[in-house]
Amino acid sequence: MKLPSKQPHQKEEEQEAIEKQADSNQPVKKNSIAGKKPAASPSNTVKTRKKTVASSAVTATAGIGESSLAPAAKAAPKTKRKPAKGASPNLNRVMQITLQLRFHTEYGQSLYVTGNHPLLGNNDPAQAVPMQYFDKEQWQAVLQLSEADLAGEPIRYRYLLKEKDGSTEYDFSNDKVLNLANTGNAALTVIYDFWNYGGYYENAFYTEPFQEVLLKPNETNIPVAQQEGFTHWFRIKAPLLAKGQAVCMLGNAFGNWQTAEPLVLGKNAGSDYWEIKLHLVNGPEALVYKYGIYDVAEKSFVGYEQGNNRVLYDIVAPGKQTIVNDGYIQLPANTWRGAGVAIPVFSLRSNASMGCGEFTDLNLLVDWAKKTGLKLVQILPINDTRATGAWTDSYPYAAISAFALHPIYLNIGQVAAKANQSLVTAVQAEATRLNQLPLMDYEAVLKLKLGLLKQLYELQGEKTFTTKAYQVFFNQNSHWLQPYAVFSYLRDTYGTPDYNQWPEYNVYKEAAIAPLLSSSSAAYNSIAFYYFIQYHLHTQLQAATAYAHASGIILKGDIAIGIFRNSVDAWQQPELYHMEMQAGAPPDDFAIKGQNWGFPTYNWERMKADGFNWWQRRFEQMSYYFDAFRIDHILGFFRIWSIPLHAVEGIMGRFVPALPVHIRELHEHGINFDYKRYTQPYITDAVLAEIFGNDAEGVKQQFLQSDGAGGYALKPAFTTQKQVAAWFAQQIPHEANDRIQQGVFDLISNVIFFEADPEQQGLTFHFRFNITATTSYKYLDPHARYWLNELYIDYFFRRQDAHWKTEAMQKLPLLKTVTNMLICGEDLGLVPRCVPSVMKDLGLLSLEVQRMPKDPAQSFARPNAAPYLSVVTPSTHDMSTIRGWWEEDAARTQQFYNQELYQWGQAPATCDAWINREIVQQHLSSPAMWSIFQLQDLMGSDEQIRVANPDDERINVPANPHHYWRYRMHLTLEQLLESDNFNNMLQQMIKAGGR
Repeated sequence: MKLPSKQPHQKEEEQEAIEKQADSNQPVKKNSIAGKKPAASPSNTVKTRKKTVASSAVTATAGIGESSLAPAAKAAPKTKRKPAKGASPNLNRVMQITLQLRFHTEYGQSLYVTGNHPLLGNNDPAQAVPMQYFDKEQWQAVLQLSEADLAGEPIRYRYLLKEKDGSTEYDFSNDKVLNLANTGNAALTVIYDFWNYGGYYENAFYTEPFQEVLLKPNETNIPVAQQEGFTHWFRIKAPLLAKGQAVCMLGNAFGNWQTAEPLVLGKNAGSDYWEIKLHLVNGPEALVYKYGIYDVAEKSFVGYEQGNNRVLYDIVAPGKQTIVNDGYIQLPANTWRGAGVAIPVFSLRSNASMGCGEFTDLNLLVDWAKKTGLKLVQILPINDTRATGAWTDSYPYAAISAFALHPIYLNIGQVAAKANQSLVTAVQAEATRLNQLPLMDYEAVLKLKLGLLKQLYELQGEKTFTTKAYQVFFNQNSHWLQPYAVFSYLRDTYGTPDYNQWPEYNVYKEAAIAPLLSSSSAAYNSIAFYYFIQYHLHTQLQAATAYAHASGIILKGDIAIGIFRNSVDAWQQPELYHMEMQAGAPPDDFAIKGQNWGFPTYNWERMKADGFNWWQRRFEQMSYYFDAFRIDHILGFFRIWSIPLHAVEGIMGRFVPALPVHIRELHEHGINFDYKRYTQPYITDAVLAEIFGNDAEGVKQQFLQSDGAGGYALKPAFTTQKQVAAWFAQQIPHEANDRIQQGVFDLISNVIFFEADPEQQGLTFHFRFNITATTSYKYLDPHARYWLNELYIDYFFRRQDAHWKTEAMQKLPLLKTVTNMLICGEDLGLVPRCVPSVMKDLGLLSLEVQRMPKDPAQSFARPNAAPYLSVVTPSTHDMSTIRGWWEEDAARTQQFYNQELYQWGQAPATCDAWINREIVQQHLSSPAMWSIFQLQDLMGSDEQIRVANPDDERINVPANPHHYWRYRMHLTLEQLLESDNFNNMLQQMIKAGGR
């Protein structure tokens, strides 16, 4: 990081205090450091809707003693105090710790301290220690701790803000610690802390992918200087320093701002903080200082941090120590940007593949990423989805276990011992045939691999189970591995994953399955087969991760929002799910009838009762293999689209939770409410003619009966979509039958309201989505249509926002604290207004897709306007690629060609390579932290290597619930690595984009 060497400046409010320094002739200094000010600079006052947050290390402490601060020597001696631990034998000695937090609150807000100690409430927010209002910018808490308290496990603490409505917000620091190493023998320790706002950009750089891989080459470690008898301990974070740079410190108490000899802070290996311990006595009343950047190799000052001077009012006293946690250095924190590639593992193709991409193929993809300058590889979920063994199991978001990996990704050759390689060689012809297919043959590949694995298990299993590595794996994962293996065995035995149909063990009981897990049971060998498979999957994926890290590349995984209905998770803990409901999504341009994923919805209240333990274990499992992850449909943490079990289409769902419409609201707007008219399917001769045309009479005879009021009602055998679908499943497949079935589905969904609570006898209701498109709405009077539409808009786009924000804030902050992976949220679709602010406040990266603008006033999102904490992409696996989209809608393509590419004239009918390149370059030049592309979109930039037909690039079609997920790249990874012209071009594009 290069900064011009300029002088600091100070805030107006501190001017008077500074002028009182009689011995200081330092002029007011102006800072002209180049670079855009971060959107959320942690050392400046940060205004949010409800609070103002600022750094610590400013304003007063409790007044103790009469000595004052004094300048220190320019070069701090490297003498070190003896370790505090054991310095005093008196474990009953009480020590006072004063926590000072600078935080500007508003009326009704209060601050607390919580932590993993009884005095701090054992992390229970209800038992947190209240802080006292000190002045308009500062709160304080005084703790009395014995030396025994501090000599044990470190006390980890954090701050929380309680709003007047009872809601809470946490400080996002996870490294605030109290122990003897911090307090030493001091009778009084004053700690100036800063509130770590979750949205600070800098927080992202202390996640695992940056600390362990991406920023690791820049790490510079210097011994921490400690002056004898130090009184003040300064600590600060600076994540984006270049290799060989360090943090330095200048001020009125040391060197009088002389940049020739600043105080250089040190950083120990493994520590996030730059630190220095100073002996400061007999100096100015106010310590005015600023951090800067120092070039260690050149021994020269590079430049000051941005922002106002830091000011510390402190009084030195015998037995007192002051710790100043100064937060983050004020430097531009939006300068790091990277690019990545996204592709499902099954889509990879190498010369060694066996008809499907494998974990070992990731090494070749990493080699290519490194060669072109990409820093991230993103994959789809890789959990086991084997419900039936049929191709329908290819759907990667329908896992039978949220923890187990899919056997199809194993490299069988690496599983086989040297003595057993002949088994693999014997099937090489079939493996080659499968690998040469343009698309994956899921069933054939799975059959081939499982057959080989069973043979290898019989030959190698016993020896594998005696290894230390296996035993470590088993002990760490037995909480999910054993139930999964038993579930898989019972599925195989009974021929179905639907545990409700099993004659035995249909209700999970640990005591009941324990005999099956015994090594002496007849079932044990079949059960342990799945231990064997999962162990090898684990080792191969971990090896791929290690290889990526060694190459400077990180892996990004994908957490599906749901679980398969007939899964081991549902079998083992059904109380965590609403099994009577189905998750999905409301209608949109991609699926006009909505989406029904079939997954049970989460019982969030029950999950909350044990601190979201299932989610915590799931995140822990992800951390074994991934550095970052995408939360599929993060909107589900705010509200989930819930569909009754009797429905087929997503259109029959509603958001849960949601505040319903009360009948009095209808009356207040003069709507003549009729329960039957508004909540039952509206079916008349006119409606039937509009939907069915000449088939109307046949539909009446088969499915309908008179309602006694001139209209029709569905016969009892056909009141639900599932009943209708079951009847048509028995008929001869025919296009006419498909059309009529869809028409009957439309009759069933032709309602205005779903009743919210039948026990309230018609008092509260939820709107059906998109009511204005129904014939039920069309045939209402104009007055009713107008006011219903007004209420509809309020229901979906206004009244729920605060409610949904509360829901999300009960889950996401806690889940974010249990992992140090970088979290990205897939926030596409019908996005509530509260979502962007919540994600920003929590530091979660959003997903920005050019063709799916979040601003309804825009036709296209602009990559150059994306927020820094985001991922920009031209397409996802649920969409057509750039080339496919270009040919879908000529009018929309023309608009994009003229308005977004700034081209004149008629748009080409197909997406030429130069157009594809231009779109990729737009995303590479975005200010977003990450630009990530489907591999197909990158290859589309080169006429020589892209596939001829853009339709062959498509991975998924969301509107089709029975889509076969089988896309494979048309080149091998070896061929891609040898495509020098394309690789050089992509590398130059990435460099030109500043990534």
